[in-house]
Parts: sequence; structure tokens; C-alpha cells
Amino acid sequence: MQDTLTQQGTVLFIPHGGGPMPLLGDKSHEELVTFLQNSKSLIKKPTAILMISAHWEEKVATVTSNPAPDLIYDYFGFPEPAYQIKYPAPGDPELANRVVALLQAQGIEAGLDPQRGFDHGMYVPLKLMYPEADIPCVQLSLVDHLDAQTHIDMGKALDVLLKENILIVGSGFTFHNMKEFRGNKGRDVKNEAFEAWLIDTGTNQSTTVEQK
Repeated sequence: MQDTLTQQGTVLFIPHGGGPMPLLGDKSHEELVTFLQNSKSLIKKPTAILMISAHWEEKVATVTSNPAPDLIYDYFGFPEPAYQIKYPAPGDPELANRVVALLQAQGIEAGLDPQRGFDHGMYVPLKLMYPEADIPCVQLSLVDHLDAQTHIDMGKALDVLLKENILIVGSGFTFHNMKEFRGNKGRDVKNEAFEAWLIDTGTNQSTTVEQK
């Protein structure tokens, strides 16, 4: 565990809701909106944000390096205002290069994407948390085979960033089975046991996870 005396950065795992709905005044997202708006008061304002969105997978770990990324409206069937959302946060090519270097130093294949913009897993929650859009941001993809150990190793490789005032955000849910969710009136019964285990593992200090 990182020494809290030297740790300046923060790690968050947050929900971002259904597509752009938290930004469209949807009643079912009011609690989520309040949570995200209030969450920034619990942490120091970061100098940069590294966002890992559930909506980006690549064959190798990939980092956005565009200094002025566009937004990707990666949803469909919503009202026109959903496609007019703006979040002009700057990119951070220097941080992007550092992330790639840290991953590669641990034997993890990684690269840069100078073209890709920010997806809704990034700009929806950050527009609620930091509406000024004045914090440089980069996104890191998941690796598309979704192997757990690979992503644990990625996290370990990036741990050094927490010695700086960098916010690392995992954006998404613990599951995304929308067919099951809708068919059970907002409950994904097939995955609730996994979520309960994950919450306990991530928050219970007496829980020990064996690493091979």
C-alpha cells in the first residue's frame, strides 16, 4: 500500500450513468448527478486526470495524446441536445507519453492514439465534477481480452503517478448487461453477487486477495 504521507494523487471508481442522461435532466439520474457533483469536495483538485473508461477497448493499452481532443458521441437514439454537449478540456501529451513509458517499463505493450477524442465515459462524469473543463485529461483504454491480471499489472505500473497530484478515474459500472438489467426492472440479478464480492474486496481492510 502506498504511504499516505507521500501520496498526493487519488483513485476513484465512479458510475457515469446511461449515456448522456445525467446531463439531460433525467429524473432517474438525480442521485448520481448529486453524487458526482459533491465528490470533488472530498478530494484535492488535481493538476491532471487519467481516465479509464469502460467504453474504450484496444488490442494493446492505448492512451490519447491529442492536445485538443474532440468529443465522441458514442450513443444513439437520444434528443438533439445530447449531440451538442461540449467539454473542451485540454489533452496532456506529456502525461500520455509518461503513461505509455510506465506501462512499457513493466513489459506491458502500450501505444499512443493522437486522433481519438474523449468518449462519454469521460466527459459525462467530468462535466458534472469539474464543469470548468480546465484540468488536462488523458484516456487510457482497456485491453480487449479483458484479462484481469493484465489490468491489475497496469494499475501497479501506474501507481507511481499517485506521488503527484494526479486523479486516476475508473469510469463505468461493475457490469453492463443491459438486456438483463431492463428485463429485471433495473436489477442485474446475474451479477449482483459479483458486485457484492467486489465491493467487499475493495473496501474491507480485513479481506486478503491472493495474488499468483
